[in-house]
Amino acid sequence: MHKHFVSSKALAIPLAVAMLCGAPLAAQAASNEAITSNVFASMVAGKDPKLAELTMFFTLMPKGGDLHHHYSGALYAEQYLRWVDKEGFCVNKAGYTINVDQAVAKAERARPLAERACLSGEDAMQDNSFLASLLQRWSDKDYHNHGAIQNPPDRQFFDTFAYFNPVASTNTAEGLQTLKRRAIEENLSYIETIFEIAPIAQDTSFDDKARAGTVTDADLAAYMTRLEADQAFNGWIAAYIDNVKKSGAGIDDQDFTLRYQPFALRFLTPSQVFSQMVSSFKLATASPMIVGVNIVGQESTHVSMRDYALHMKMYGFLKAKYPAVKLALHAGELSLGMVEPEGLKFHIKDALDVAGASRIGHGMDIVHEHDPLGIMKKMRDRNIPVEVNLSSNDFILGIKDQEHPVTLFRKYGVPFVLSTDDAGVSRNNLSGEYVLFASRYQPTYGEVKKLSYDSIRYSFLADADKQRLLKALDGKFDKFEADIAKAQPKQKR
Repeated sequence: MHKHFVSSKALAIPLAVAMLCGAPLAAQAASNEAITSNVFASMVAGKDPKLAELTMFFTLMPKGGDLHHHYSGALYAEQYLRWVDKEGFCVNKAGYTINVDQAVAKAERARPLAERACLSGEDAMQDNSFLASLLQRWSDKDYHNHGAIQNPPDRQFFDTFAYFNPVASTNTAEGLQTLKRRAIEENLSYIETIFEIAPIAQDTSFDDKARAGTVTDADLAAYMTRLEADQAFNGWIAAYIDNVKKSGAGIDDQDFTLRYQPFALRFLTPSQVFSQMVSSFKLATASPMIVGVNIVGQESTHVSMRDYALHMKMYGFLKAKYPAVKLALHAGELSLGMVEPEGLKFHIKDALDVAGASRIGHGMDIVHEHDPLGIMKKMRDRNIPVEVNLSSNDFILGIKDQEHPVTLFRKYGVPFVLSTDDAGVSRNNLSGEYVLFASRYQPTYGEVKKLSYDSIRYSFLADADKQRLLKALDGKFDKFEADIAKAQPKQKR
């Protein structure tokens, strides 16, 4: 839009020609965007951002994609309780764990309610006191208002998964439909979910070499050859693809798109971790629905730290064989004091330089790494984004506000996107993450709008799908900005 004035002669262009050129529509869209920008600026101005207005604003705003998203951690505990009944299980009153013995569950249901040691999911949800205590174990609910069991926050977060894991993979088609419905309701178009654990095997001789620190590329190649010849292992890979097809049937449409990442568990034995990496790479090459690979699990545990360099070496070995496969690696989800200082120095760097990661999940220890400025320059130059998870970073690591390295990413031009991590455990959604970002860091509307677009640009989607979603996002923002502009009160003269 030109800033200088135009002559009266220029304004004599016939209206029909201007309409054909799209000028009035473009001018109106620009006006709506400017109004929306001013409205947003008024929400974040001052010491006390308008949180209610921001929450409504971001619920309505198109948000592109959620790129750091754990399927099992995204579902709320109440849904898992419904699946307890669907599978004929029950929940132990003493330990809040799921009893998968259907005979026991059936016998318990026959007893008077007051005498039951194991409750149905429905009974658990109707008992308000029991449900409150269960949610404090199966999620982070009530932790910070002192109504919960006060375990250390990192343990609280990671321990939740053991409670609902017995049913987490039982009704995946229903689970994905739930996530789709909720995404559409908050104007989210795309999820790239870390879906199910990758097929796994074990080799004790390989583990012995790993413990001795003598694993070579030749050892990796030999173990991979054994895995490729294992019919059972190949069958598990085929079953994984079949599960993705069946679970995701009917998910993709004009309003929503879903893609998957298999994952390795970093705290297992080296042979188990490598087998999961191998199966993950093979899955990503075998199905267009599987767009990348990942590694998960608490990064600060002893095994995770001890084997981190070996894991990155394994990824680098496989990336050389499958260069087209994209890696989105959890790296640097650590804070000062959580591990020995030496453990904070290299995780992001090795994920980039050794493993070949295309995106970094969390990246929280960047301030402690060797040459953080060089790492951030590399990420900026290579266009490698960080998946920023404000809620879980705050809860697990205690890092928020000006201590959060998103302040550095903004300053040094490191690409980043906002994501949820585990919305069911944190009991939040992506709109809430945008509210946190806006209220803490007072960005411009242009910056948050760019974050929405970047969450599609930095996805691992095929180019055609990426362009389709970006084009759709254009239309959604046009409508959103028109609605915001229209809703503003008319100023009195």
